[in-house]
Amino acid sequence: MKKILYIDMDNVLVDFISGVEQKDEETRQKYIGKYDEIPGVFELMHPMPDAIESYHLLANKYDTFILSTAPWDNPSAWLHKIEWVRKHLGTVAFKRLILTHRKDLNKGHYLIDDREANGAKDFGGELLLFGPENPYKDWEAIRDYLL
Repeated sequence: MKKILYIDMDNVLVDFISGVEQKDEETRQKYIGKYDEIPGVFELMHPMPDAIESYHLLANKYDTFILSTAPWDNPSAWLHKIEWVRKHLGTVAFKRLILTHRKDLNKGHYLIDDREANGAKDFGGELLLFGPENPYKDWEAIRDYLL
């Protein structure tokens, strides 16, 4: 039986700022401090470097799910997150997207996330903090540990 692996979207699979940068200056100024509330911003985001290949490799070894939070005040984000998964990951992620504000309620062995927010800190398995300021700086570090 495969171990369960959860992977966050924003700043882990998805380059969040790449979507913000595609919005005009007036919109960016209006939403300073709350970029995740910009309508349509999630549909513009690019994958993080090596994220797509890494997801596919990990999905071969683990029972892999995407565990993300969508902003409550931006309904378009909920739709655009599933569209992003379909576009960039395809069938390997079919029905494997979980949107929640309580990541700690999910049972599993590993969670790759860039923050301890939304219950990630209290996740029952091992939290692998991802990103340049965290122990797992990039996807190569994640692959070295999990594969």
